[in-house]
Amino acid sequence: MTRRLVAAIACRNQGSRLYGKPLQNLDVEKGVRILDNIIDCLQGIECIDEVVLGISEGVENEIFESVANGKGLRFVVGDQIDVLSRLVRCGQLAQATDIFRVTSESPYLYFEPVEDLWHQHCEGSADATFLDNIVDGCGFEIVSQTALEQSHVHGSDKHRSELCTLFLRENLDTYKVDIVEPPVGLVRRDLRLTVDNPEDLVVCRIIYEAFKDLAPRIPVTEIVKFLDMNPNLIELLAPFTEMGYSTMYVKADS
Repeated sequence: MTRRLVAAIACRNQGSRLYGKPLQNLDVEKGVRILDNIIDCLQGIECIDEVVLGISEGVENEIFESVANGKGLRFVVGDQIDVLSRLVRCGQLAQATDIFRVTSESPYLYFEPVEDLWHQHCEGSADATFLDNIVDGCGFEIVSQTALEQSHVHGSDKHRSELCTLFLRENLDTYKVDIVEPPVGLVRRDLRLTVDNPEDLVVCRIIYEAFKDLAPRIPVTEIVKFLDMNPNLIELLAPFTEMGYSTMYVKADS
């Protein structure tokens, strides 16, 4: 059977600390948004066949339909709380065998190992492959469409919410899950590259300005080196890292 890997991105504009996180600008002058950089990076990864947006219901989220149309992407609109159902429907729409999952507010993906881990995922007939313990916001998950659908059927409301892969993480004896560690230099719990707070956005904008010639494929290894040379930016992130890592694998999607 030919495998089809579809990147599904759950999108919504709500946010108590920073409203409209996916649509915040990384480059204010050129209007490059966080979601733009994510989509453009994903579209440059050969093994990803399609990017689909899973948009939350609500007038305030209709702008994501415009984003999808502007980039020629397909999308679904679904329940605000049942994020998992939106990801499942993205896969069904695109006839995916597997879903590539990233969050909509994390602009800097660790993209380099995606092709190899996709091959490993297929060769090993894995239900899921998780890149864990990397700088918050840079990881990803590859999950079979079947496993996602089963999570929705057999999981509780908690599992059907923004905690989309928690059911699989809680049932490792039932599902074949490969948990992959990043290079040791990217295990940095003093750093975060996901935008939940205004300070996160400040840091991500500074990074984009420094590396915009490489965008959308900005290597996380280079970002880490840059932050180490700018300890004031690490200090800006410090108040948010402990909470971020304490909920890293049960973290809210959009």
